[in-house]
Amino acid sequence: MTAIVSHEAALAAAVRVAAALAPGVVQRDRDGAAAVPSEALAELDGSGLLSLTVPVADGGPGLGPLTLAEVTRTIAAVDPAIAQVPQAHYLLVDVLTLHGASEVRRRLFADVLAGRRIGNALAERGGKHAQDLTTRLDDGRLTGRKYYCTGALTSAWIAASALDGAGRLVLAFVPRDAPGVTVDTDWDVMGQRATISGTTTFADVPAELVIDYAGAFEVPQQLGARAQLVHAAIEVGIAEGALRDARDYLREKARPSTEAVRAGAAAAPDDPHVLHRYGRVATRVRAAAALLREAAGVLDEVGLVPADAAAAARGSLAVAGAKAFAGEVAVETASELFAMCGTSSTASKYDLDRHWRNARTHSVHDPADWKYHHLAAWELAGVQPPNHGQL
Repeated sequence: MTAIVSHEAALAAAVRVAAALAPGVVQRDRDGAAAVPSEALAELDGSGLLSLTVPVADGGPGLGPLTLAEVTRTIAAVDPAIAQVPQAHYLLVDVLTLHGASEVRRRLFADVLAGRRIGNALAERGGKHAQDLTTRLDDGRLTGRKYYCTGALTSAWIAASALDGAGRLVLAFVPRDAPGVTVDTDWDVMGQRATISGTTTFADVPAELVIDYAGAFEVPQQLGARAQLVHAAIEVGIAEGALRDARDYLREKARPSTEAVRAGAAAAPDDPHVLHRYGRVATRVRAAAALLREAAGVLDEVGLVPADAAAAARGSLAVAGAKAFAGEVAVETASELFAMCGTSSTASKYDLDRHWRNARTHSVHDPADWKYHHLAAWELAGVQPPNHGQL
């Protein structure tokens, strides 16, 4: 495994991973949870990219949001499902950086630097919201059931949120192969299929490595913003991938419509309406990428430890705008692909519908309407956004 030491090295590694993923992306989408994408994940885990945000003091390169966003976007433009697998991993590296005791950091960062991934078990069902937790950590034993556990199936460690005996939110890191840990492949959705974000069950699992997670959100923080930045980068990547495939199809396969031929078009790119649609969508995709870079730059300026609540709000709102807009653009681009390319492009052999399915599935990860709401509340009334992990 090649060590990542710079922004340029990280981007080069992302390009190599994306190139390795490209030949199998359609089959992985079709297989979904029926086939664990072991080879694809081995490319990711062996690339050195898992360690890119590990602090220099802990043996890592200490790279920041600008690198993380570009790496994620590059991989997501080819396979957004594989790009999403380490999303929580990077969040958890940030949590360890800020709140992990020295022994916890030593053990877990050693594995991360060796290419061993941390999966998540954070969300639950049945409560008032996904973080209304029933999972418990009592006397060092973890018991509960989690859903949407992206990356857990193939990880080395799983980080599970739980309430301790005092009812305080904690984060317990347990080995994936620990007795009592079961990760299912019950992931049956229309998009982001290869993430295999199934159910994880903990049955009286011993947990030695525990962090007080409640404290992370009792002070100004950028954990949520940095986690959402990765989601925004995935959406931009989906949009760029859909635009790329639309361009290739229009150049190589598409025929002009009957009306376009009557108007003098000899090829699909000669159709003035295709040109209009493509130009409009391409401009919006570039705008989404620009907002992503801007948001990453703001997070880089604010830092992992913001100076105060105003600085934290600045980072959170920059990412909120980028994420909300990128989701819209990804869905739009993946749909416009078919309007530009025509009926033949819907043939299952091309699997071009995966772009829309991926965009629509991923874009509802959290509600974009609330992101716009918080942006407006700040601009119009000076109301700071909530201090939680979804903004």
